Amino acid sequence: MIRTAWDGGVLVVTLDRPERRNAVNHEMLAGISAGIDEARGRARVLVLTGAGGAFCAGADLTAVEDEAFAEVLRGVLAGFGELDCPVIAAVDGPALGAGTQLALACDLRVATPASRFGIPAAKLGLAIDWWTVQRLTGEAGAPIARAMLLAAATYTAADLYPTGFVHRLGGLHDALHWAHELAALAPLTIAAHKRGLEALESRPVDPAFAAARLRAWASDDAREGPRAFLDKRPARFTGA
Repeated sequence: MIRTAWDGGVLVVTLDRPERRNAVNHEMLAGISAGIDEARGRARVLVLTGAGGAFCAGADLTAVEDEAFAEVLRGVLAGFGELDCPVIAAVDGPALGAGTQLALACDLRVATPASRFGIPAAKLGLAIDWWTVQRLTGEAGAPIARAMLLAAATYTAADLYPTGFVHRLGGLHDALHWAHELAALAPLTIAAHKRGLEALESRPVDPAFAAARLRAWASDDAREGPRAFLDKRPARFTGA
């Protein structure tokens, strides 16, 4: 479900589960983590992309039952930040929920204009982690972050390109062309700059946020949301 291929000093990691629009489960997260390990100390650039006209439609709700999955996902997201090399997301199609989180974890984003980003956690009764709140606000800006998190709004890459959240409009070919340009830059300089950028997001978790998030994950709503999604019916949230 995860393919890796080398193109010179560029490692391409492909989410390849098109029958589920590349929705991630534990197995796929393990494969992405293995791809990060393969890149460590070897790749000048890592490109993350999806096969079959989707980047990642989110978490596979048929295989995700509790917050344990979210913690595994968080470890994968952190892994991209620990690499010394730049990571480019090459997005085509939906990048929703965990898909947006994966794109956020990448340093740079190239996307086709109609690609869609969003975090529909409020439609599922779930709550994202502190890192995602910080990263989304920093990368997309507070107004877009508020709309994604509080209104479950989605945006196309064409919408987000003027904000800087999407760095370039284009497909995988364009992302690979940029990756090879970056691969020719000074790697130690990039490593130092990346460490500095990552350090900016090291603020500790707000205790009130942590408590609110745990309450959401423990709620009946957190069970109702995924059930309703899988049943293809409107969720009936009670706030309990």
